[in-house]
Amino acid sequence: MKRIVRRVSLALLLIALLFYWLFLSSATNFESKTKSVLITENRKDKASVLDELQKNGIIKEKNSLSVLATFMGFGDKIRPGKYEIKKGMNLLSIARMLKNGRIAEVKLVINKLRTKEDLAKLISKSFASDSATVMQYISSNDSIKEFGVDTNTLFTIIIPDTYSFYWSTPLKKIFRKLADTKKQFWENKDRLEKAKHTGLSPDEVYTLASIVEEETNYDSDKLKIASVYMNRLKKSMPLQACPTIKFAMKDFTLTRIYEKYLFNPSPYNTYRKKGLPPGPICTPSPKTIDIILDAPQTDYLYFVAKSDFSGYHHFSSNFTEHNQYAKEYQKALDLYMAKKTK
Repeated sequence: MKRIVRRVSLALLLIALLFYWLFLSSATNFESKTKSVLITENRKDKASVLDELQKNGIIKEKNSLSVLATFMGFGDKIRPGKYEIKKGMNLLSIARMLKNGRIAEVKLVINKLRTKEDLAKLISKSFASDSATVMQYISSNDSIKEFGVDTNTLFTIIIPDTYSFYWSTPLKKIFRKLADTKKQFWENKDRLEKAKHTGLSPDEVYTLASIVEEETNYDSDKLKIASVYMNRLKKSMPLQACPTIKFAMKDFTLTRIYEKYLFNPSPYNTYRKKGLPPGPICTPSPKTIDIILDAPQTDYLYFVAKSDFSGYHHFSSNFTEHNQYAKEYQKALDLYMAKKTK
């Protein structure tokens, strides 16, 4: 009797060890901290998912997971999405994750964007919608009108930040979250009241901030440049903002704006059109938006880059002084371009 008990105990121990080795020990086959697998609507059955896990080097072998999947009863009911597998996870944990559809969050990190094409590419990299679908959506006023924007002012709902979604999140929900974040942004820190004092709407502040964002990286100069543009708007002077020419020409590599460029008929050409352009030319940082709202009172009407190429600018209240600084900069730029072409 004792011999039978020992044999049964030994068999149970061996079964327990085998179960532990198969299902509770590390099943991953990669060195990084995490690895992701994407399960789509077209490939969500057990066989396709197991093939994907093994092909991408996420699990060591798929047969044991196949047994678990059958035993737990989720073979053809796996929720589409992106799943994050951590290094050292066992098969039981992976199986539970797949069975319960615990998909990983996807981070949409928005910094400076210049065109709708840039936005479409960014979204398509992390979500189910491809870039063509995104472009079609954001190029239709019917699609985006519920967010209080049109195809010109679309970017005004984007406050650069990091947003969390899921891979399968539909475009409507993505833009709804962006629009809600915009609303919260403007309702904080007295921004709506500050915008009212500038005489501009929040969307117009955003558009002006997009121009200032493209002018310089230095906050001290941004404040002064903002005051220049505010003064020009108040005097009904054309903004004559070089970044709007680059946007109109869809060439952001331009280092010099030649006179021939100023005849571009685009509504974004602020040399030909007075006032603000129809919409933003990029997505400005929240800090730059606040700079517009906190722009100092000055009598500056002109500015030009310093001839030392430091990135800083000279500011003037009269054209004579400005013209002198402009000639210095043009001379320095001519010398630089001449050296560059040698």
